[in-house]
Amino acid sequence: MASLFDKRKEKVSTPKLQSYQYENHLVDDLVEHYKARLLRDTNLEALTKLSQGEMRLSIEQYVSQFMAEEKVIISRHDKEILISRILDESVGYGPLEPLINDPSITEVLVNGFNEVYVERFGKLELADITFRDDEHVRHIVDRIVAPIGRRIDESSPMVDARLPDGSRVNAVIPPISLNGTLLSIRKFRKDPFKMEDLIQFQSLSSAMGEFLDGIVKAKMNTLISGGTGSGKTTILNVLAASIPYGERVVTIEDSAELRLNRPNVAGLEARPANVEGRGEVSIRQLVKNALRMRPDRIIVGEVRSGEAFDMLQAMNTGHEGSLTTVHANSPDDALRRVEAMVVMAGMELPSHIVREYIVGALDIIIQATRLTDGTRKIVSVSEVVKRDDGSHDVKEIFYFKRTAMNADGTITGYFTPTGYIPKCLEKLKVFGISIPEHTFTPLHEEVYQ
Repeated sequence: MASLFDKRKEKVSTPKLQSYQYENHLVDDLVEHYKARLLRDTNLEALTKLSQGEMRLSIEQYVSQFMAEEKVIISRHDKEILISRILDESVGYGPLEPLINDPSITEVLVNGFNEVYVERFGKLELADITFRDDEHVRHIVDRIVAPIGRRIDESSPMVDARLPDGSRVNAVIPPISLNGTLLSIRKFRKDPFKMEDLIQFQSLSSAMGEFLDGIVKAKMNTLISGGTGSGKTTILNVLAASIPYGERVVTIEDSAELRLNRPNVAGLEARPANVEGRGEVSIRQLVKNALRMRPDRIIVGEVRSGEAFDMLQAMNTGHEGSLTTVHANSPDDALRRVEAMVVMAGMELPSHIVREYIVGALDIIIQATRLTDGTRKIVSVSEVVKRDDGSHDVKEIFYFKRTAMNADGTITGYFTPTGYIPKCLEKLKVFGISIPEHTFTPLHEEVYQ
């Protein structure tokens, strides 16, 4: 193979390659050549047993050795790019590696091999990376899904997975996708957010934070509602931190992403069917199984279907203080969505009975929203109040009042109580949590400022 590179030596030191733009075809050829040599000339089984750091060091040493043997001379800049790309594509995620390691990026969206967007501070922007072709994107997707036993092919063209750090991954391939392989990665912090962080980000007020901390400790069943990317999982993680350490928590997720830094947590994750269409373990099955695991609290990452009935059943039969999320645009819409899910569970019950069942289980609804300026806020906290005649009211306790949109697109506003004194304050007192009634006095804009 030395002759292949000898023919190009006169061109080697001149091109300048920007990170992952694939403009220097010589570097491209070298990357593919040395990846092939690594496969052929090294003990891959032994390499994969090394730690991440040791594996990277070994691969770097092998590539340097191969270049010395073949007398390949390139500039130091190109050699750094060459080794970085081989490392990223051998033990990392290729062009995505720098994006995944960038703490300012919260989402990575691949719309085909030549178009990648990232989200920074709630805003999307075009990233300065591309892939070689669609096959290159598929290779990266396979690297992500294979270690956790997931698969993606023409018979199963969609997959949910996660990275080792817990980041959520979704991939779609043709024929479902019209633009080649599509990949979405929602990143998660190494250190989960705390209530103080959300208050500092102005996602909620300190009074709201105190109230939410209290309702979790007082075992109020809570539903977190919001659209895609509104921060539901982050809020769920933050609220779960308020659960007393003496309680046993069972988490149930479609794709594991909750990170509860606490003892006595049992995590369950759903599993899709295998190639033969067997072996599926649904969220609903896991919720039923969780009831046999002596849980004090059950946390379902998201209810989407019939598992809503089993979750409500758990809330209604002694597993108070449970938490879950749902896709909905308002508290009332959230109740309607849950009602529809109970019907999907095959429960042939009159609608008013279903509604009573839901109202009897749920205590608090938290509504999260991502505003047009990219900020995420808890725009409403409501109490579900049961009446003696079996009907219910959804009483708003706190809300975010928008006041203006600035010239730069940012939204101004403030959090304020509505003036409603929640009925659950009595239950909070039983748990030794005292929140003074003046906390719920409405604020005015001039006071806020």
